[in-house]
Formats: sequence, structure tokens, C-alpha cells
Amino acid sequence: MATYVIGDLHGNIKGFLQCLEQCEFDYQKDTLIQLGDVIDGGEFVYECVEELLKIKNLIAIKGNHEAWLLEFLKSSYHPVQWTYGALSTAKSYAIHSGKKLIFKYSGNGFKVSLNPEDIPQQHQIFFEKQLLYYNDQNNNLFVHGGLNRFQPIKDQRPETFYWDRTLWQDALQWQIQNRYQGTVEPFYIADNYKNIFIGHTSTLNWGLNTPLKAAHIYNLDTGSGGKNGRLTIMDLHTKKFWQSDLIY
Repeated sequence: MATYVIGDLHGNIKGFLQCLEQCEFDYQKDTLIQLGDVIDGGEFVYECVEELLKIKNLIAIKGNHEAWLLEFLKSSYHPVQWTYGALSTAKSYAIHSGKKLIFKYSGNGFKVSLNPEDIPQQHQIFFEKQLLYYNDQNNNLFVHGGLNRFQPIKDQRPETFYWDRTLWQDALQWQIQNRYQGTVEPFYIADNYKNIFIGHTSTLNWGLNTPLKAAHIYNLDTGSGGKNGRLTIMDLHTKKFWQSDLIY
């Protein structure tokens, strides 16, 4: 009964299945913690959600892309920010509802022929129940983006958890100082977690498609759904990781 953490899927069903196969994931006994951004980017969003729903012990974290999708589900209107790969999500669900996808820009966003009710109810419930963060019994924290490290987690705004990048940026800066200046003060976080696992900020920004660690923070967004990226799954206990094929 192992626990695995997987990064941003972004509609990459092929990579998702490869990762599960490589680590010999047991759908009934093992636990999977998914760090958000299941949707947008790749073409197989519907299939990714279907596969996640097969997993008995699933902990699903909310990403910023799901926040945009939830806005669409409530209003039938796509927010203007929902641009990265959003049409691939709409197309995926349109195909499975038997619709031809038509879209047009409207005001500050865009309208599509897909309606909220075209997204299966079970999928809507999945998105609505995603967690802002998860703190396990060993004091590991799992969050999509990050947090304000100078403020207790209970006092922070919900959107911070799926939008923040400062936690990762600060950890990288601390790592550099520690490497070149010798011992520095411990990396401060108001709530003292053992390890923190994040996605959201792709390691492709640093020319890598493998996980990165800074301080006690693991970044598992290795560019799935985008050119030159991979999907990564990690064993929480051993930190061994497996990756999908390269995306071209």
C-alpha cells in the first residue's frame, strides 16, 4: 500500500497511463495524490478524469485551471484568463457529448457551444470536491501552487493555494544562497511542514523536465501537456520517481 504523488496532468492520458504502469500502481490498494491542473493543454481531459475516478484512494488537489472551469460551470461563460489549453478541454467534452465545438470571443472571455450540463455530473462533482491543499499524518503538505510562507495556512485566501509562485521562488533563492554562501538560516515557513509537494510552476522554466527540490519543497510540474515536457509520478516514501515519454 504505497502512496504516490503526481504532477499536473494537463490532459495527457498517455503519460498518465505510462506513469501508473511504470510504478505498478494498484488501483485498489495504493493512494494517489494528484496536484491539480488535470485539465487544459492536452486533448484527453475527459479520459484523464475517467482514469482518476477509477482510483479507490484518490486525493485530488485543485489547480488554477480547475478554478477557471468551475467559473464556467457556474456561469456558462469562460473567463478571459482561461486561455492556456482551454479549448482542448472544451473539445474533449464536446466530443463525448456528441457536439461540434464552436466558439467565439465575447466581451472579456469567450462562449462555446459546450454547455455546463454537457460535462458529466460525476466529473463536475470531481472538480467541485478537489481540495485546496492536503496535510497528511506525517505533516507533508500537498498544494498546487504554494502559499504565503509568513502566514499560517488557516489565515490565507483560497486562491493563494492554486496561484502562488512565491514559495517556490523563495525556496530557489534560499537554495542558491545556501550553496554559494555556506550555511544560512533555515528556510522559514510559518507552519513547519516536513515536506511540501507542488505543481503549477513548470521545471521547463529552468530547462529541465525532471522534478526539482529546493529547501524541503518538491516541484513535480515537469511540463506535461506541453512541448518537451514529461509527466512525473513520485513514491512519497522513497522519493523515487518515474516519467512518461517526452512530449514533442
